[in-house]
Amino acid sequence: MVGGFESTYLPAHDVDVVEITGHAVRWREDLNLLRRAGVTELRYPVRWHRVEADPGRYDWRATDDVLGHMIGNGMRPIVDLVHHTSYPRWLHGGFGDRRFPSAYLRYVERFARRYPETLRYTLFNEPFATLFLCGSESVWPPHGRGVEGFVRLLANVLPALGEASRMAADLLPGAEHVWVDTCEWHAADAAHQPSVNHAALCNDRRFAVLDLMLGVDVTDRRPFLGELCRFGGEALMDLPRGVVDVVGADYYAHSEWYYTAEGGSAPSPAPKGLGSLLTEYWQRYDRPLMVTETNIRGYASDRATWLRYALAECEAARAAGVPVQGLCWFPFIDSCDWDSLLRRSDGNIDPVGVYWLDEDLNRRDSCMARSFRMAASGVPARELPAYRLRPPARAWLEGYGEAVQPADWLDWPAGEEGSQGTPHLVTSPLSFGVTPRRIRRQRTAHG
Repeated sequence: MVGGFESTYLPAHDVDVVEITGHAVRWREDLNLLRRAGVTELRYPVRWHRVEADPGRYDWRATDDVLGHMIGNGMRPIVDLVHHTSYPRWLHGGFGDRRFPSAYLRYVERFARRYPETLRYTLFNEPFATLFLCGSESVWPPHGRGVEGFVRLLANVLPALGEASRMAADLLPGAEHVWVDTCEWHAADAAHQPSVNHAALCNDRRFAVLDLMLGVDVTDRRPFLGELCRFGGEALMDLPRGVVDVVGADYYAHSEWYYTAEGGSAPSPAPKGLGSLLTEYWQRYDRPLMVTETNIRGYASDRATWLRYALAECEAARAAGVPVQGLCWFPFIDSCDWDSLLRRSDGNIDPVGVYWLDEDLNRRDSCMARSFRMAASGVPARELPAYRLRPPARAWLEGYGEAVQPADWLDWPAGEEGSQGTPHLVTSPLSFGVTPRRIRRQRTAHG
């Protein structure tokens, strides 16, 4: 089992999730909870936006404190250098800023030289998903649209990311680069050919960025890579190969989509499942795998049930010979403000953590935390409890059938109503069907 802490920076509000959740000041408490759970490996952010708040001036003091504490206590961080939009605010164009490549490479080099004891690192969290939301879907800055906007960001970021991977491999020869991105599958109604075609395009798209990074099957005859070339991305087809040691797969129920004449929906009513996708990614990239993110929004009991499912899928994949190295429930404590995809900073608590947050940011134990501790101690999935799902998770996960809701499910435990708040069913997968709880504490700048 692997831990993790959400840290995304909201440039428009000059605050990050580490500060909103209180982890910026309570990190010792949170790391102690993780160690008491029996987990010593964790995904952990270096907050570039705070380290280099002014161009060329680096303040590593907070990073020194946290990484030093972890290493001194036998913990092994997988250091996350850029998590979604966590770039310095002075890069006004975000990933489209012409200064990004040189600034990013300078930052990676400074980090590698300062922390030579690093064992594992992620250079850029979810590059496909992040640049897609920034460049194609206009969710995050610089709010691009369509394939043309996506190509523009790829051209500014991907060459620098490849160069950073080669530089880090030289400067940190004993360390591993853990590439982290979404683990997806797209299916369609076979009777509707446009939906079938769109699913095929999306299934090609999910591999595009890592394929370009590694030079895997790079040809404009592929549906999505052909689209990139049509919109000016020909130069991306000939990039020097980057270095990737471990493929991290971020899998959620909404990672699987289903398309019909009426449009697309997620989660899919006919999911392929995590274990099957891990096998597919391993066969494609021939590298060790790690499930670097998973969670389900809902009550603590819903999360415990999803943990059992994810662990069972990892166990089955390993038994079939797939080298799955770890399972990261992400994040370890509840996140905040993902109900707006971080476009607003409202202090809304996102009910996804191993430990849940109340309105005063107290870390609360639950059946989910107990299941996580059991899994970390080596208890196999079949011996973890599965609980009767509650709305809206019950509807979201219906397509998984007995894999998620086995015959031996238990009724949900009493006294954990606050772990989610008041749920309601919605049609949009982006709103996640949750009426959020809002933190009571007044925030100040930088926590």
